[in-house]
Amino acid sequence: MFKDSTSVSTLKAPAEGIKKPDGNQDLLQAYRLMCEAAAMAAVYEANRPICKYVHSTSRGHEAIQIATGLQLHPWDFVSPYYRDDSMLLAMGFSPYELMLQLLAKAEDPFSAGRSYYAHPNSNRADRPKIPHQSSATGMQVIPATGMAQGVQYLAQMQLNLLQAGPDGEMPVVLCSLGDGSVTEGEVSEALQFAVLKQLPIIYLVQDNEWGISVTAAEARAMDAYEYAAGFKGLERMRIDGSDFEASWSGMAAAISYVRHERRPILVQATVPLLGHHTSGVRKEWYRGAEDLEKHAKSDPIPKLRQLLLKKGVAETVLLEIETDATAYIQTCFDKAVNAANPDPATIHDHVFAPTPVTAEKGERTPANGAKVVMVDAALHAVEEIMQTYPEAILFGQDVGRRLGGVFREAATLGDKFGDHRVYNTAIQEAYIIGSTAGLSATGVKPIVEVQFADYIYPGFNQLVTEISKSCYLSNGKYPVQTLVRVPIGAYGGGGPYHSGSVESTLLTIKGIKVVYPSNAADMKGLMKAAFLDPNPVVMLEHKGLYWSKVPGTQDAMTIEPAADYVLPLGKGNVVLQAHPKDVANGNSLCVITYGMGVYWAKAAAKQFPGNVEIIDLRTLFPLDEELIFATVKKHGKCLLLTEEQLNNSFTQALAGRIQRTCFRDLDAPVFTLGALDLPAVPLNTDLEAAMLPNPDKVTAAMKELLHY
Repeated sequence: MFKDSTSVSTLKAPAEGIKKPDGNQDLLQAYRLMCEAAAMAAVYEANRPICKYVHSTSRGHEAIQIATGLQLHPWDFVSPYYRDDSMLLAMGFSPYELMLQLLAKAEDPFSAGRSYYAHPNSNRADRPKIPHQSSATGMQVIPATGMAQGVQYLAQMQLNLLQAGPDGEMPVVLCSLGDGSVTEGEVSEALQFAVLKQLPIIYLVQDNEWGISVTAAEARAMDAYEYAAGFKGLERMRIDGSDFEASWSGMAAAISYVRHERRPILVQATVPLLGHHTSGVRKEWYRGAEDLEKHAKSDPIPKLRQLLLKKGVAETVLLEIETDATAYIQTCFDKAVNAANPDPATIHDHVFAPTPVTAEKGERTPANGAKVVMVDAALHAVEEIMQTYPEAILFGQDVGRRLGGVFREAATLGDKFGDHRVYNTAIQEAYIIGSTAGLSATGVKPIVEVQFADYIYPGFNQLVTEISKSCYLSNGKYPVQTLVRVPIGAYGGGGPYHSGSVESTLLTIKGIKVVYPSNAADMKGLMKAAFLDPNPVVMLEHKGLYWSKVPGTQDAMTIEPAADYVLPLGKGNVVLQAHPKDVANGNSLCVITYGMGVYWAKAAAKQFPGNVEIIDLRTLFPLDEELIFATVKKHGKCLLLTEEQLNNSFTQALAGRIQRTCFRDLDAPVFTLGALDLPAVPLNTDLEAAMLPNPDKVTAAMKELLHY
């Protein structure tokens, strides 16, 4: 076991697995990289008007970063953070490549000019794999832990998606973070999961004692090393991150430990902060001379220089390295400055990766098929997916074998596929959602569940910051393939924390897709298409339709489609047609709705036979605008119906788009009907009914609109 010092000789990992510096060769390579990193920081500072985009550099952190980067391999996974340019140099990325991102140029190999400096992503065969990296401090720890979760699963299943070294060396995951981010709650979720599952990950905490202008004393009661002691099963060590030899030895031990033992470790590296927090937040604004002088004494560059001289390297050799580095960096910078800017025509590229499901296929109503409720259609869809795709897993709160979901939506799956493929998690919505970004990057295809829509909000950090932006900011390299199931909606006195509708909030997030089926056949077809989609899909599943227990929802039960049935996202459906004669005479209207609204509309339409056409959207994004606009123009009168509160909602936004596009064809304003604008759904069933739409309210709206 590791002790507090890296000098312990009784490691569980075999001694031959620990790489040692190759004489002066590795030290000279490290010195060259340090000089290049320092020269880069100096050039950026001297050219602030040109380097106009906010950036950070690794000044002071070079030793630990280079010692780490030089020991990682192409079969490893890395999650750097925004100060890790020295680590990127050590992993093989050129200064010129980094500068293309610094200046937001078209040939920026990471994001094509869309993201900040030192926000890498790479799927190159000759480098460690780096998924999309965001700026949000600490947010990368959950996706990185998801990568380790994926690596562990692929190894357990012996799937060829897992790349190993030439001699079978197993991959490790390296998650780099600053000490200030360790206080984030999501970091604790990740550490908890890593030790619970004993995942092969290294958490490298670079501790420079500053979080912008906040000192360590102000921000924390303990440092990362002390904090890690609270996570049983998490090994830990301290390193002097300004000393290259100590950094090399410590990281060699940590990497070897994880590579062989397949267990997590946290490494706290103490480092000085010699540069600015960022180019826009200057150190002289808040740091005094005494603090700056203290940090300067730990500058890793003169430390390594003195070591090389002590080892007999000639002064002239070091001077030549320093001179060459300065000239080389200036040449790279001049070339990057003159590189082309992105073409504005590319701005829409890579919002989503292309989906293979573009048309409805398979048997929707097979001969001799039996009717099923929606919850069973979803259950069977997931079972068929898992039978076909061994890389598919399902996890969330209470979905494991004992319960199979609080709505029995995962019943029997744990027994059929085992605890390694279907399992419970703690109450960790951020981890449940965010880990899918890392899992997807390894090739695992996760299906996860948030138990109730009201509890999705803790996962929004990950959904917004990491998942939704990944495809776009990685220039298409890392779309996140994930299916997030979310039971939603109100019925039967579920109360204020189990009845909410969240679709409008979700639809403000660009880069995700949102599905909302209203019957069993659609549920199964959309579930299959959502799983096959290489992009993040949130499937909203109305609890009141799961079992058709709500009066009037029997039509949610349908013949179960065959296993080959898929229904593409973004295609609405006409569930009730108006009579052509009524349409021709101008005595018709259309209702555009989804979810429970389909059944309220169908019940109300019985009062106006032939006068009403009902569109079930089925997918809220992408939206079938072609069907919507054509239907509105056909009838001239439109009612938008939703279970959500109306004010500032998706439904109101859609009404505005319809009125703009169909203005000349409208015979009345676009009507909207939804729940009352209250903060929550009341518990009492009479109050709940008063808040929600119902067939009577819909009937009144239809009557008014038909007579407008």
